[in-house]
Amino acid sequence: MGWFDSLLGPDERKFIKRKDSDAGEAGRALEELRSSLYNELRTSEGAKRQQQRFCGPVVAMSFNFMVAVGIILANKLVMGKVGFNFPIFLTFIHYSIAWLLLAFFKALSLLPVSPPSKTTPSSSLFTLGAIMAFASGLANTSLKYNSVGFYQMAKIAVTPTIVLAEFVLFRKTISFKKVLALVVVSAGVSVATVTDLEFNAFGACIAIAWIIPSAINKILWSNLQQQANWTALALMWKTTPITIFFLVALMPWLDPPGLLLFKWDLNNSTAVLISALLGFLLQWSGALALGATSATSHVVLGQFKTCVILVGGYVLLDSDPGFVSLCGAVAALGGMSVYTSLNLKESNESSSKQQNPLPKTKTSENVSEDSTVTNTATNVV
Repeated sequence: MGWFDSLLGPDERKFIKRKDSDAGEAGRALEELRSSLYNELRTSEGAKRQQQRFCGPVVAMSFNFMVAVGIILANKLVMGKVGFNFPIFLTFIHYSIAWLLLAFFKALSLLPVSPPSKTTPSSSLFTLGAIMAFASGLANTSLKYNSVGFYQMAKIAVTPTIVLAEFVLFRKTISFKKVLALVVVSAGVSVATVTDLEFNAFGACIAIAWIIPSAINKILWSNLQQQANWTALALMWKTTPITIFFLVALMPWLDPPGLLLFKWDLNNSTAVLISALLGFLLQWSGALALGATSATSHVVLGQFKTCVILVGGYVLLDSDPGFVSLCGAVAALGGMSVYTSLNLKESNESSSKQQNPLPKTKTSENVSEDSTVTNTATNVV
């Protein structure tokens, strides 16, 4: 090195040292960035921030919409052509496959970290897992024993149930304009889809029993993710075993006999497996949508799917649901558009208030009220 240095002048030696110093600083910066990113993913708060960054409301609800359409077709294939008439056991297969996939993700260290146990009582996770079993199992059973019209009527009743339950449990309110938009949505969906109300006593009891668990299930999923730093996959990992346990308990009561006589050939098994994989994606996308928006918005998304399928069939497939049904679907889509625009407006107002906080004045009570309104808008959207 001494001979090499003697060939270079003082300026050249300074230039080389500066380059080595810059390279060292760049390497240290890259290492610090990689370390910070790793630490970000290994904490519940960091994993929650990454989920919010890459899966906002539009992405989450679009993902849920596409998967929901796919699983409708898959379940029609399984329960129709394949003849698998065991709705609770089919739900059990869905959650079992989901748990195996989550275990695989955990083995590869791809599962987000859960928040500390002290932040979320174990009773909350147990309650969510149990309610999820009743909500999913009773939904499939209701669809089996009731007509499509009565099933849709029960789904419409979930919306006011969620609004009432959120007010009772969390004192969460929504604006009068949103209430009007939801009324238009529910009325439009009822006109568009409720063409028959044929049902039997057992099916009606199942449908009525499903409404409350479905509403509470959505509320808890949304609240735990937004208030307790849970990610969708971490919450699924904690609650899925509980859901599987309660589904096993429900099978003897709600599934018909003859499960062991079902023909498990290659075609039938493949159809059930595809339905199960889509079921995992549906649960994941639904959890993402509930974490990014709210329980009410998720129900409105479900009604949006129904109306889009109805109008799309008329436009693309030459189906004829009738003029009255089409008018109801168009009215429902209009109400959904108004509801979504109100959500976006409140979200933008909330973001602007957070970026430009009000200055401290003597009227501290007004400032407190403004912050309360901001938090409420953020929770509802």
